Amino acid sequence: MYICVCNGHRESEIREAAATGLRCAREIYRHLGKPPRCGRCLDLAAKLVDEVHSAPAFQSAGELCS
Repeated sequence: MYICVCNGHRESEIREAAATGLRCAREIYRHLGKPPRCGRCLDLAAKLVDEVHSAPAFQSAGELCS
């Protein structure tokens, strides 16, 4: 599913980037090569990142996004 229509970022891409240790949606977008444009998707992207980092299998202490 597309999370960011402006940049074409998919849910799977955001989850994969979060699983590498990235904890901020804006940071993940930069990592994917396209920073946020309109910003409407950032809340949903942040929820996906939180889901990845709250999963029992993920045990990394990264920095929180401000």
